[in-house]
Amino acid sequence: MHALQEQIDRVEAVLESYCRAGPAFRLLKSTAGIGEVLATVILLETGNIARFAGAGNYVSYCRCVGSAHLSNGKKKGSGNTRNGNRYLAWAYVEAANFAVRYCEPARKFYQRKKAKRNGIVAIKAVAHKLARACYHMLRTREVFSVGQALQIPRGYQKSYLYNQCHRITQQRYSESGQKT
Repeated sequence: MHALQEQIDRVEAVLESYCRAGPAFRLLKSTAGIGEVLATVILLETGNIARFAGAGNYVSYCRCVGSAHLSNGKKKGSGNTRNGNRYLAWAYVEAANFAVRYCEPARKFYQRKKAKRNGIVAIKAVAHKLARACYHMLRTREVFSVGQALQIPRGYQKSYLYNQCHRITQQRYSESGQKT
């Protein structure tokens, strides 16, 4: 057990020097639902964000979109659903679960989607929104904004819950920035 703990410590030290010191790591951690482990997985599995032509390509690579072949509005089969990075798919679904649990705007978006479909489709929709937000954050180097990512109506953005969630996100980003 001690030998395994030493190996884990060495791997964590390499991860700390490689990705946790960079600005992209702090940007990802500013996202609702993404902590240190998920930010590390997303950063390492994504690689260079410039290799994706657009947000749709990145989200498709993360397995956060449906796969269906349509002709004249009728379903003619399903595509390759296992195409893409399974680790990014897992990371964004986990981030969506945490965002729904701890961020009120994400919970509201999830509940709206769940009322129309089922819970699994709703979590995938939140994961899709988070993946798009992370793409734009990594591309433009801007901090996560809950209102822009989840397309919350203007009246709701002024509410107390939105401001509280945004304040917590900003606080997490500034705290992680002070450590480096």
